[in-house]
This record gives sequence, structure tokens and C-alpha cells, in this order.
Amino acid sequence: MAQWTSAVGPAQLARQLQAQQARPAGPGTRKPPAYRALADGIRLLVLEGRVPVAARLPAERELALALTVSRTTVAAAYEALRSEGFLESRRGAGSWTAVPAGNPLPARGLEPLPPESLGSMIDLGCAALPAPEPWLTRGVQGALEELPPYAHTHGDYPAGLPTLRQMLADRYTARGIPTMPEQIMVTTGAMGAIDAICHLFAGRGERIAVESPSYANILQLMREAGARLVPVAMSEGLGSWDLGRWRQVLRDAAPRLAYVVADFHNPTGALADEDQRRQLVDAARSAGTVLVVDETMAELHLDDDVEMPRPVCAFDPAGSTVLTVGSASKAFWAGMRIGWVRAAPDVIRSLVAARAYADLGTPVLEQLGVNWLMRTGGWEEAVALRREQARENRDALVAAVRRELPEWEFSVPRGGLTLWVRTGGLSGSRLAEAGERVGVRVPSGPRFGVDGAFEGFVRLPFTVGGPVADEAAVRLAAAARLVESGAGGGTEPPRSFVA
Repeated sequence: MAQWTSAVGPAQLARQLQAQQARPAGPGTRKPPAYRALADGIRLLVLEGRVPVAARLPAERELALALTVSRTTVAAAYEALRSEGFLESRRGAGSWTAVPAGNPLPARGLEPLPPESLGSMIDLGCAALPAPEPWLTRGVQGALEELPPYAHTHGDYPAGLPTLRQMLADRYTARGIPTMPEQIMVTTGAMGAIDAICHLFAGRGERIAVESPSYANILQLMREAGARLVPVAMSEGLGSWDLGRWRQVLRDAAPRLAYVVADFHNPTGALADEDQRRQLVDAARSAGTVLVVDETMAELHLDDDVEMPRPVCAFDPAGSTVLTVGSASKAFWAGMRIGWVRAAPDVIRSLVAARAYADLGTPVLEQLGVNWLMRTGGWEEAVALRREQARENRDALVAAVRRELPEWEFSVPRGGLTLWVRTGGLSGSRLAEAGERVGVRVPSGPRFGVDGAFEGFVRLPFTVGGPVADEAAVRLAAAARLVESGAGGGTEPPRSFVA
């Protein structure tokens, strides 16, 4: 059986390599032999996630023709990659990309920094802001006022409180997607929703297609569930989805599930347009793949002129192909662990039945709090406050990083909570380790990839602003100098929490 889960065509790989060559070389850089330049180019594409791990590469003759080089050059490059652990081959199955054993994957993380440590360490690990007061307090007070009738019941609502299910269904209907409460299940956060979906649809060994990069905690959840992750690289510049690659992966790998973040993607901040959403739903339906759409960032558009496309589920109104996941944790507060799934009624019934062997249900008081906020207009007020805070933090962080680290590259997202940064050729893992030493905690790029990709990236959340953002950039610059001097530590990625 072949060990590869996707394939890269010769023309596609040639385009990626040529775009890579357009980057300016450093001063005094000598031109390497042709085979070495080709091997280095492919290796960098793998480490940055531009070519997925376990992707079948073109045959030597095909790539030589696409690059207009000799077959000997390609053969020598492939051999160099095999000797370095970045390529595996088997007669009759071809050659596919890999990451050597010396590049271990980050696994479990540490807990978030306790509040008493925040004075000495700037924590950029968690993409979460403080609660939008006074709305948290008002929501809890409203929930307490509405609690007495529920206190006289058993308090066990596996599908969620009927009043909150109706509220969420009405909100989807108001967005142009007619929805019944029978299409909603309330969960313990978005993580609880996706965990339930994975256990229902993707048993151990099943393939799940994921964006590359993608949300670190979801990738780890899927790994621990025993899934085989199939990465699908974002388009050039990490701007959005590459529909050609998605169609190819869905056709060739036939994954049972696909997980995507269409609205202000975590970590890149990309926003998929309406045509991409329609095409992806069509491709998933044709392949028989269930599409899990994470909408947790959908309300966090930060610029006033952003025109939000219709939700992905608008192109599958019955919910037979698209399962939509939402949450209060990003738009409102991470401590409000309320999530939900919108799907076809039969899928919801299956999820609810399976839940009896997991967490039984979601806390009633928190459900009442979210329902009170949505019913009274407090939700909209709180989210508007959250957008304003995130926008100010984003602008402060962008200005500080551009001032202190002008060689780092990024695109400023129009929404969401994260900035995806190319670190000027420095190892993201070593930067994270050096950052701990100078007082800033930052997650390295490989946490957001599959099998060690994105070594040249870090993720910076919009969680600090003003003088703290300035100081965070100063400390990141200090960490970069440590790495450049060779004092940035070893190659093992630090184990820090990511949210």
C-alpha cells in the first residue's frame, strides 16, 4: 500500500519552486550546485508547509521537463533529500515527502501562565482576550435570575437547553439559513463539538483533511483520536484556500472528514470568499466527505469595510455535507465554555446519542448566560467591544513588530485574533525557546502544521496592546538575536500551550 496521502503535480511544484527563487538572497550568498538548490527548495517547501508531508512528488523525468533541467539533476536532488530524511521512496509506489525523526512534533502543552506570572512573562501563546465587562457579569446575573425553574429538574440536557437551541436556530435563520432547533446541539466549547464529530464520523485510522497550517489544538485532538491527518496547503502567500489542491486531495485521499476555518482562519487570518465556499462544498459532496466548518472567529471582523460572505452552510442548507461549529469562547470569552453544532437532524440525534458515553451535557448556568446575552442584545454589545479591543491590539502589535523586526514578513488580517509571521529564515522552534529566556512566550510554526512543517513561522495573537505590545516586540527581537548568535537553544520545540 502506498505511504503517500496526496500528490503534487510537476507543473505545480515547478511554480512553487520558481516563486521561491524570487526571494532575494542574503549578501555574500554563493550559488549552490543545481541539484543542491533543488533539494534545498523542496526541503524548504516541506518545512514551511507549502508541500504537505506524505505528498507524492513527480517522477524524476516529469519534474525535469517542468523545470527544464536534466533528469540527473532531479535524481541527485531526490537522493540528497532521501539521505536527509525528507523523502522516502519505494519501487512501484514512487517518492513522497517526509520529515526526519530528528524534527519531533510538539505534543501536549503546558497550562497557560498563571496570573501571578504575567508580570515577568508576556504570554503570546493564547489567542484569548479578557472578558468584555460589564457583559460577563450581566450575563451571569441574568442566568441566575432564570435558573430557579431549571433547578427543579434533573439538569441533564444532552442536546442543550431548548431555549438556547431555539435561540441559535433563530440566529442562523436570520443569517439566511433556515434552521430548526432540532438541527442544533449545544456542546462544551468548540473543542467538545469537534471531538464529538470526530468520534462519530472518523474512527481510528480514518483520514481527515486539514488546512495547512491549521489550529494547533484541533490537530492534536484529531491525532489523539487516532486520525490520519492529510494536510492541504493554503494558496500562495497563505491568502486563502487552493481549490485545486482541495479537489485533488478529496478525490485521491478520500478522507472521511475535512476540517476548515473559513472565517479569519487560525492562524493565518485568511477569509475565504463566497465562490471558494461554494466550490469546496461541491467538492466535498462529490467525494462523500463530511465538511466540518469552524465558525468560532466569524464575528470578529475588525475593519468596518469588511463584507462578510455567506456562511459555508448556506451552500448546504439541509446540513447533509456541512457540519458547522460555533462557540462563545473566541467572540465573547474563553472562560464561557459554550459551543454548538448545526447539522441535519439525524446527525444531531446521532451526536446526542453518542454523547451519553462522554460528558452527558453542557453546564446549564452558562447556557442560560449565553441565551440571556443573545436575547437582550448584550451579545452584540459585547462582541462590538471585543472587536474594538482586538483591532487596537492588532494595530499596535503590527506597528511594533514592523519597527523592531522589519525583516519579518506577514499580511495584516482583516479579522480574527492572530498574525501569522514568517521569521526571516530563523527557526520558529528556537525563537520560542529563546523567547522563554527573555520573557515572551510565543508558539512556533510547527505546532500549526502536520509532521513538523512551518519551522520558519510563529503565531502572534492580538492579546496585548499599547506599551505591552511594544515590549513584546522588543523581547521577540532579543530572542531573534539570541537565535542568530547561535545561543537560542537546541532543535526540540518548546512545549507551550496554544489556544
